[in-house]
Amino acid sequence: MANFTKQAIKTSFIKLLNEQPLNKISVRSIVEDCGINRNSFYYHYRDIPDLIEEIVKEEIDSLISKYPTISSIDECVCVALRFTLENKRAVLHIYNSVNRDIYERYLMKICEYVVATYLDTVFGREDVGERDRAAAIRFLKCELFGLSFDWIENGMKDDAIEEIKYITSLCRGLSAELINRCRERGGS
Repeated sequence: MANFTKQAIKTSFIKLLNEQPLNKISVRSIVEDCGINRNSFYYHYRDIPDLIEEIVKEEIDSLISKYPTISSIDECVCVALRFTLENKRAVLHIYNSVNRDIYERYLMKICEYVVATYLDTVFGREDVGERDRAAAIRFLKCELFGLSFDWIENGMKDDAIEEIKYITSLCRGLSAELINRCRERGGS
């Protein structure tokens, strides 16, 4: 029963978040929407930011299990923005709220995961030094985060994914060169 209740709370919250700004959503509106009492909400969550954190963590875990390998920078972009695309209004409502930092941390973790997974695929069994690998992950993670953040900041226009793919195609040589240099350095 506890898992059912938690899922009902999360589903109601995301539904409400797709309809209205975060500052307009209260515990009361969540529990009324899913037909439970306030005590049930507080049994599972301290407050709404705690609920947001859990949803974000579950999305990260889901992403990790769904995408054990990533083979291109374009795929990195699509994977990183999957939840955002499915819940545009909800994401904008969190992004424009005092809880924006929660989404920024989520996006950074997603970017790091997809870039690390992509580089694992690209490097394969090659002997790449840990310092080089960490530097490549950091650079590409920040590149992906910056593109994603800029897209969100500019209202998540529908054509932005194609624009990001276009930018990544322009920068593809940069990423490839970074990867080649890491390979050349070997385990150093």
